[in-house]
Amino acid sequence: MLASFFTAVTEFIAAHPHLAYAIVLLLALSESIPVIGVFIPGTAAILAISALVPTGVVKLWPLLGAAAAGAIIGDGLSFWVGHRYHHEILERWPLNRHAELVTRSEAFFERHGDKSVFIARFTPGVRAFIPLIAGMLQMPVGRFYAANILSALVWAPSHILPAVFVGAAFGIFGAAAKPLAILVVLIVVAIWTMVHIVRFTLRRGPPLMSNMSGWLRARAAASHSRWGRFVLVLLDPSRSDARGLALLALLVIGAAWLFFGILEDVVTGDPLVRADTAIYQALQELRTGPGDAVMLVLTELGDTVVVIAVTTAVLLWLAWKRAWRAAAYWLAAIGGASALNTVIKVTLHRARPTELFYTGWSAFSFPSGHSTVNLALYGFLAFLIGLARPKWRLPVAFTALSFVLLIGFSRLYLGAHWFSDVVGGFAFGTAWLAILAFFHLRREEVQPIGVTGMTVVACMALGLSGGLNASRHHALDTDRYARKITAPTMTADDWLSTGWQQLPSQRIDLTGEIEEPLTIQCAGDLPSIEQLLLAKGWHAPASWTSLSTLGWLTATAAPVDLPVATRLAGGRLPGLTLVHESTVTPNQSRLVLRLWPSDLELAGTGPSPVWVGSVVEEQLERPLSLFTVAWVSQHINAPRDALAAGFQGGKFALRPNASGYSNWDGRILLLETQ
Repeated sequence: MLASFFTAVTEFIAAHPHLAYAIVLLLALSESIPVIGVFIPGTAAILAISALVPTGVVKLWPLLGAAAAGAIIGDGLSFWVGHRYHHEILERWPLNRHAELVTRSEAFFERHGDKSVFIARFTPGVRAFIPLIAGMLQMPVGRFYAANILSALVWAPSHILPAVFVGAAFGIFGAAAKPLAILVVLIVVAIWTMVHIVRFTLRRGPPLMSNMSGWLRARAAASHSRWGRFVLVLLDPSRSDARGLALLALLVIGAAWLFFGILEDVVTGDPLVRADTAIYQALQELRTGPGDAVMLVLTELGDTVVVIAVTTAVLLWLAWKRAWRAAAYWLAAIGGASALNTVIKVTLHRARPTELFYTGWSAFSFPSGHSTVNLALYGFLAFLIGLARPKWRLPVAFTALSFVLLIGFSRLYLGAHWFSDVVGGFAFGTAWLAILAFFHLRREEVQPIGVTGMTVVACMALGLSGGLNASRHHALDTDRYARKITAPTMTADDWLSTGWQQLPSQRIDLTGEIEEPLTIQCAGDLPSIEQLLLAKGWHAPASWTSLSTLGWLTATAAPVDLPVATRLAGGRLPGLTLVHESTVTPNQSRLVLRLWPSDLELAGTGPSPVWVGSVVEEQLERPLSLFTVAWVSQHINAPRDALAAGFQGGKFALRPNASGYSNWDGRILLLETQ
């Protein structure tokens, strides 16, 4: 599914390279706009587009020119605003909501002077504010533009050329390059998102905690109960760690709420569980040899033997330092997380996505042990380090978070766990970690633990045990986690008789929501099916181009001339999408046919895959005759019957238990083209 989407995006850029250059210019420009530039991942998107240069989709020199021009224009615009409005601009929204960033940028400019315009180009955070500050402080225009242009001419190639080399390196992998590139993008986006969520929480959390603590103290003082006195002592403003305790309490509540919400979905089979299958299918399409090798190493770094080695090494260090309280909490963090995780697994007995030759309680899936235990392990290690070295808190927290996220993602990629298993494990591990950190902080004394030596010992234990585990078990794990492609086969007679009932009856999107019923099953190779349908009056929809997209912004475009939105079924993109004019209201509606691959093949002289699909009627509305919007009609039977009218050999079968749709008669159209 994701590979197909990546192909579609690449083909679109190849057909409209000027749009790629325009996007790069706008992204580079946006990174220089105060506030906006802090949150838009412009650099990441520019790097992704730059990696396409070796494929010939975009050209290097226009790309460099667009990036440099966007950077120059963006800085120039910010400089002009500061030069024109002076300090008045800081009192307006949204700058008045980000006083801390303005203060940091002013200090940066005072420290580096005119050179700050050049240096800030490569410094996240202050980059978007320095041109504005330079204009406000009346930096000479000539000197500003000299630094602006020079920095842009250095910044553009320093970012784009490495991405071009990476793109060329991916070409070595041949057919595996595309899914491998998508995998890298997914990992980078996930880590970028989590890092920014943590940064936002740390920036906005303290004021929120102060307000919440005040409200809780007022309620506790009015209650005159034992719990009220406990809260008053806990949230005493004179305590140096009052905010931290309040934040941990909130984290426990939030993580526990998330875990029990996922647990309820797992037990009751809510949409999240249906989304598990869609996400599993989507990630399995990204499996490649190089990707498997990297993900195997990551999952092996989170194996039990490595966890035990790191836990033991840190425990011995804490014992040597006689930090008995820290050692007890350390054991409780890892041992408690592992024990509770095992209890939940044995209680639920949830099966894994595939058979991985695990035995005993390890054969069960929810929650993911790798996610739970490694989050507790490296999370509490980061907590101990941050407690002793406050200046290390952010880099250590981000490093631990990124490493744990990579381990969790490797479990999804390798098909060892469902998405809900991994997220549930993270939620449970976070709640358990926050509980222990909460009680650890209640005593304000900090035992000396030799944090530098402990960090070195932990890293050495991870490197040695992880390397040994990977070298000893990599071959076995390669076989264990190999992609299991099981394509059941049956005869055409069996399929037409009862075998069709084994295939899905409803389309499930990527979020797990149930959509329209799948009213068609078609056996045959896709080109033959497409040629047969084209001969019956169906035709390919308009491609998504800048011109066809503009058709939605008019009220005159014919329904069949408008592009069709993509719909996922079980995490897969449709293999074939066709449209047909409506015979009833040709100017107000159209029929849309989509076929998705299934895992069933019919036995015979050659492979004959079975496709599942739906035919829907899209009604078009033109509000005020200004633009066009489409919505799917509630009619299910009529569009299917319109398709069936063109085929003499089609067979209808009645789907049992189709009562979930009041407007569907439960009949499935079975077509065999070979």
